[in-house]
Amino acid sequence: MNAQRSVQPMTASNEPGHALDVLLVNPPAPDGGIWIRSQHRVGRRSREGMLWAQVELAQLAALLHPYYSVEIIDAIADHVDWPTFAATLRRLRPRYYVTQATAPTLTNDMYGVFLARSLGARTIAFGTHVTPMAQETMEAFPALDFVLQGEPELTLRELVDVLEERETPRWVQTLLRTTDPEWSAADGPVPLAHVKGLVWRRDGEITTNAPRPLIANLDALPLPLHRLLPLERYRMPLLGGPYSFVVTSRGCPAGCRFCIKHVTYGQCVRVRSADNIVQELRELDRLGVQTVHMYADLFTVNREQVMALCQRMREANLRMRWTCNSRVDFVDPELLATMAQAGCWLISWGIESANEGILRRIHKGYRPEQAEQALRWAREAGIKNWGYFIIGLPGETEETIDQTIALAKRLPLDLALFHIAAPHPGTPFYREVIEQGWIRPGAAWEDVDMDRSTVLAYPHLSAEQLESHAQRAFREWALRPGPIWTFIKSINSLSVVRSALDIGLQQLAWITTRHPGQ
Repeated sequence: MNAQRSVQPMTASNEPGHALDVLLVNPPAPDGGIWIRSQHRVGRRSREGMLWAQVELAQLAALLHPYYSVEIIDAIADHVDWPTFAATLRRLRPRYYVTQATAPTLTNDMYGVFLARSLGARTIAFGTHVTPMAQETMEAFPALDFVLQGEPELTLRELVDVLEERETPRWVQTLLRTTDPEWSAADGPVPLAHVKGLVWRRDGEITTNAPRPLIANLDALPLPLHRLLPLERYRMPLLGGPYSFVVTSRGCPAGCRFCIKHVTYGQCVRVRSADNIVQELRELDRLGVQTVHMYADLFTVNREQVMALCQRMREANLRMRWTCNSRVDFVDPELLATMAQAGCWLISWGIESANEGILRRIHKGYRPEQAEQALRWAREAGIKNWGYFIIGLPGETEETIDQTIALAKRLPLDLALFHIAAPHPGTPFYREVIEQGWIRPGAAWEDVDMDRSTVLAYPHLSAEQLESHAQRAFREWALRPGPIWTFIKSINSLSVVRSALDIGLQQLAWITTRHPGQ
């Protein structure tokens, strides 16, 4: 499959001789690997072999369709390299180029912006890095015309309408007005300065407009245009496609100091209704999707919503297999059993550390024994457990790292992943790192990589030591009879053999490779 297969026209205006209106892009990877990009998550390599569905791009497309011709390129999913991508840009000649951008892939992502700008496109970026670093990013990359800060949907739609001098449709006007009571439809042309959430260039100067309020009613958004995505390419480890994401809520009430999702959503939580989610699941079912990730900052944030969703799924006879994430202090046995009955087969848990002092310092808000209890409940319900841990949070020592490894070994985990702490702009952790001078000399944004390198350098733990400990942690957890046997048992059909081999080889390469800086 190539880039030409991954994009699908939305309107009749995309005919030979007509430039495409809007191209929404998940750009090629800097190293040809599988990278995760999301409007409210960190950018990182997917060591677990998960190809993330670009539901954010599908949501943006839904806000633009059918008034503009829209296409999506997911270069990661379709394994599109830069030469092929550049040729596709020359063929499509988009008038607006909208890209995801993350810290460890920033220079790479801006290369796509440069290519599009050289063809005359207006260039737009969004994501968790450019939201807090809009000024700095635009200064460093002159080819970038606009940054969408925070939630991008309404800002993008209003920006394109203003630049095209088109009247905004009434349903979008209603959404704009309910989101921001100060918004009103203009009688004539709207100045760019009135588009909230926008950073742009005016007379050679970078201008930051007023922030845009968060969308209070997520049910008011049109359903994402999943059909524009290469659904058959997305995959969950050890399962085949097609596969996609469904956003069930936005925001998390927890105050974890390292968490980047608060950069986009703050600590405001908004949930979709169960009926609205089921409507989207029905559409995915019609598209042949039987495996779904319930995509949320904290899926179980609203127990009533989750219970209602599970009931509606059973009533609708939706026999999908699905995954989600959770905190260990936001579940109970009844909830987990209900989720399992509705098709949940795996939960990703953010456990982070076994040390109570570190957990208090990062405002995680739970006790290690709660992790053991929650994962045991999930296992009893028939749900698999993945645990995510962070090496190098403030207060980390070699002793606390050993405590975390020991906890990971005790927990009933099907997979444990140990990431290196990454200080991202806009988070309290980032501010603490800057104030304390814990940045490794010569560090670049490409080094803000949770898996291969780190920008951190503590007085008592160097960057090299942190990287080595992260590898050691996974090696000590994985190279035991229990995890190896669990992995072998998961290979239950020929369709997952390739996926299993890919994951196994990736993990083996990671724990045996000496990365830059080591």
